[in-house]
Amino acid sequence: MNQTAIPATAPMPVLVAPPVAPSVAASRSVPFGRDVVVLGLGFAAVLFIVSSVIWWVVTGIDPVTTALPKLVGISADAVLAVLISLVLWRMSARRLGIKALVACLLSLIGAFVSAVVDRGLQIYMTQPDVAPIDPQYFASVVTFTTSELFGWSCLYLALQYASQIRETERRLAEARQLAVSAQLRALQYQVSPHFLFNTLNSVAGLIEEGAAQPASDMVLRLAVFLRKTLALDPLSDMPLEAEIALQLDYLAIEEVRFSDRLAVHLDLPADLQTALVPALILQPLVENAIKHGVSRCPGRADLAIGAARRPGDRLLVWIENPIPEAEAEAQDGMGIGLRNVAERLATRYPGNASCAARVIAPGRLRTELDLPVLR
Repeated sequence: MNQTAIPATAPMPVLVAPPVAPSVAASRSVPFGRDVVVLGLGFAAVLFIVSSVIWWVVTGIDPVTTALPKLVGISADAVLAVLISLVLWRMSARRLGIKALVACLLSLIGAFVSAVVDRGLQIYMTQPDVAPIDPQYFASVVTFTTSELFGWSCLYLALQYASQIRETERRLAEARQLAVSAQLRALQYQVSPHFLFNTLNSVAGLIEEGAAQPASDMVLRLAVFLRKTLALDPLSDMPLEAEIALQLDYLAIEEVRFSDRLAVHLDLPADLQTALVPALILQPLVENAIKHGVSRCPGRADLAIGAARRPGDRLLVWIENPIPEAEAEAQDGMGIGLRNVAERLATRYPGNASCAARVIAPGRLRTELDLPVLR
């Protein structure tokens, strides 16, 4: 078997894991507790500033001299807000309407508690000249505090809902990733038994012909090939140079079967040797070239493997092999091996890769992979 550019027996290839999908990385949210603290501090600051400005504009009360009492009041209400938030956190799995109703009731109860405490402080600070209770003032305290607590509850529920949406999106992204992984592995497992079946059939044929030494050579080369390929992860990418080297290992097995009749030609530019492709993506295509081409054509069989860069930073990888001229029309299209390759490409590069086979000359079939150049 004639070879150029890459030795048939190559070292174990180095795998490169595929990049993480952007949607998965984007779905990793900031911890919910930190969001609550930041939002709570912001809400308290806005409440303090707005209330100070309103009281100053409407009543003329100096916001500086009343700052400390306002801070004390807001701090007391913050304790009530924390208690309400804890209740809503424990109810995170309940429907939004139920949580909103509970938040409203708790805000009203908390407002009454706040008003009673406020009245108690007034009595304590004004003894013995305790002023009678002012129903209008008491009602205003209850109304303001209810609005304050329920406003915070609504913000908390909105933040909780957003956090749940992000978590759902993250889990869906992980589920999609697992589904893609399972699909790729299933496609890979469809290829491996097919290859073993063909190789063992060839070994059986050599044994029947009494060719013990060629059969032994084929088994040893098969062992070398399997040692490398069984360690591969179908979800990983590998340099194109290493991928082609693996196919040359496979063709070294077939060399025993076809002797000097098989000639392999390589055309791999140096700048594309490190371009990444899915592991064993060429294996079904090389198998098809042997099974449907080389094995059915008498005489010398030239098999070519090559790659080229296309405009738009695209990678074109092709395999050319002889086919019986009488079967040229039947060879156009997608067999099982080509469909597996096309499905793997569609899963790995959604909408951005293709696999096609066509007759380019009488007795000559060309299978092409078009995919993006990755490093």
